[in-house]
Amino acid sequence: MPLKRFYSLYLSSDKVYIRKLKNILGFVPSNIRIYKMAFRHKSVAKQIKTGVKNSNERLEFLGDAVLGSVVAELLFKMYPYKDEGFLTEMRSKIVSRANLNQLSRKLGFNDLIEYDARMIGYQNKQGSLLGDAFEALVGAVYLDKGYAFTREFLLTRIIKPHVDIHTLEITETNFKSRLIEWCQHAGKEVEFVMITNVDDEFSKMFSVKVLVNGEECGVGRDFNKKSAEKLAAEKACEYLKVLEF
Repeated sequence: MPLKRFYSLYLSSDKVYIRKLKNILGFVPSNIRIYKMAFRHKSVAKQIKTGVKNSNERLEFLGDAVLGSVVAELLFKMYPYKDEGFLTEMRSKIVSRANLNQLSRKLGFNDLIEYDARMIGYQNKQGSLLGDAFEALVGAVYLDKGYAFTREFLLTRIIKPHVDIHTLEITETNFKSRLIEWCQHAGKEVEFVMITNVDDEFSKMFSVKVLVNGEECGVGRDFNKKSAEKLAAEKACEYLKVLEF
């Protein structure tokens, strides 16, 4: 056993935390600090400079991009004859907040996440805690071990044993339709509003927000307008507790 790994597991002041992570992840983290940050919600984070806290939000942003890249490559190879729309829909299902929440529970993230206990009574605020932490963890692994390691970790440790892609393929998860139906039943007005549309020779990104009775309930961003609307609708469903995840 390498000396550094031996020290981490048996001599470090964080040895209990590191062993717990190793049992979940299957490897010994090198930079424990970023893993702790990955599980730290903004409600308990400290301000390190004006407007910036040492929470998991920045890692979540990074992890979301890395996870999306790995899943996109996987689907591209799995479905060589499917079009962009199908691939985008499948990616959305795999990286959906509902699916990431479920994966986080399976992996035992509940015991690692730091957040303000007063949030327990606010279910709509808790809905994305686990999924956000999952994305932040991916960001932490990427910074600690690099892209190739993270890709292999996601494929062999997470997706292959825990994600049934073929079942997801036939599962209908049209959050936009569900949200619209719920609003109609509840007598509420729902509106999808384009925030930005960056379109040039090299890139095209859509940002869409959902307003329910004038209140912003979710924002979605994607390179496909319909996918951005679906992502926004999914976040709105979580926020409004339209569906139980």
